[in-house]
Amino acid sequence: MCGIVGVVGRSAVNQLIYDALLLLQHRGQDATGIVTEQGRKFFMHKAKGMVRDVFRTRNMRALPGTRGLGQVRYPTAGSSTSEEEAQPFYVNAPFGIVLAHNGNLTNARQLRRELFENDHRHTNTGSDTEVLLNVLAHELARATQGARLQSGEVFAAVRAVHRRVQGSYAVVALIAGFGLLAFRDPWGIRPLCLGQGDDGTVMVASESVALEGTSLHLTRDVAPGEAMIVHDDGRIESAQCAEHTELHPCIFEYVYLARPDSVMDGISVYQARLNMGETLAKRVISTVPPSEIDTIIPVPESSRPSAMQLAHKLGIPYREGFVKNRYVGRTFIMPGQATRKKSVRQKLNAIASEFKGKRVLLVDDSIVRGTTSKEIVQMARDAGASKVYLASAAPPVRFPNVYGIDMPTSEELIANGRTVEEIRAWIGCDALIYQDLEAMKRAIRAVHPQVAGFEASCFDGHYITGMTEADLAAMRAEREQGEADGDAQGSRLSLPNAETA
Repeated sequence: MCGIVGVVGRSAVNQLIYDALLLLQHRGQDATGIVTEQGRKFFMHKAKGMVRDVFRTRNMRALPGTRGLGQVRYPTAGSSTSEEEAQPFYVNAPFGIVLAHNGNLTNARQLRRELFENDHRHTNTGSDTEVLLNVLAHELARATQGARLQSGEVFAAVRAVHRRVQGSYAVVALIAGFGLLAFRDPWGIRPLCLGQGDDGTVMVASESVALEGTSLHLTRDVAPGEAMIVHDDGRIESAQCAEHTELHPCIFEYVYLARPDSVMDGISVYQARLNMGETLAKRVISTVPPSEIDTIIPVPESSRPSAMQLAHKLGIPYREGFVKNRYVGRTFIMPGQATRKKSVRQKLNAIASEFKGKRVLLVDDSIVRGTTSKEIVQMARDAGASKVYLASAAPPVRFPNVYGIDMPTSEELIANGRTVEEIRAWIGCDALIYQDLEAMKRAIRAVHPQVAGFEASCFDGHYITGMTEADLAAMRAEREQGEADGDAQGSRLSLPNAETA
């Protein structure tokens, strides 16, 4: 999961991109970058850290131009420690291209080999974004064959990218002197939407909140497999570039990742979470009689809508029992288990009066590794709760996610290979209630029935683009190698070969 934005404006776009990235900061806190274009020259600044820390006045002044793109990074491929893997990425041939990407390529290992052995292109990092950029660059070169770039050739190149690339990808790219290109994978796993301003400014972004928060109007979502070209005058060309498309957005976006005030693929994230609370109420009643619950308390913040609706359906008081330190990042997306565990008590503080002597039902959006839930349950007990029940608005997370969420191995997932009772005992709560998967799908689809289905592999183990156990093992090994390489000093200039590619 990352956040991306691309803009073609009537005036300087550096501040507009900065503001949009702030609105997408929840999607990634590891690194950030902005590229702008003036004439045929790109200006780039990127580094590890939060948006407000990476960009200072001097950096913003060095980003002129009326076209640009930006990204906030949440690492799921390559190294989380390497400065080199901050996005956007740049290649100078053909034409000059900069690209930022949200998602995860499941065949990146194979593509690296093809790029080196067949396409004669070199990648220098473990980032699958660099792989995607080089595949696009190679296909643009093939489509144009040295001729002047036209829209038809760009769409042809994207069609070739769809044929070669597997996994999830929402992409924004600038082609020097030509315009802004945006496209989305054929399943629409990762989100991407289009918006326009009253002055003719055009923006594509991961979430609608980035548009609305910068005074632009949401026009529509980029369709699965669709490519869009935004020219300097704001004119938009689009074409369907995939042979088979079907909208299956990542269901975890609605559970946790997206902001509640976003609308993604026609689905209000807030309404989806309210609906999830209603279906969760039925599961709670079957496990814990409402008469044995004194109060319902959300684990801030994604679970609030579900917890409120659950409390309303059960007729039980809803209370805020935890105060969140807003200056600590989201623990789920922090790289490293030690960092996540340490930050839980820094992030949340219990209001003792809401727990003392009470039977409380804690509601969280999901339970992934379980360490955070264990800490929170203990916090409730330390605050004086007589009983602590825990409800998850999502089903058990039993399988690794390969499409851009930090769930790389089954071994890290508390629900993998364990019964609900075993999970309950490990977490330490008096009762544990999980959402039903099919009920959750129906609850979210009810907001926009035209959605064909959802990518829910972390819950059901069905990988919509096709994954074998060998593929999962290879991706895990590559990720572990990327993290190990990130500890090395300087650039990694090794070329791939049959043993390492």
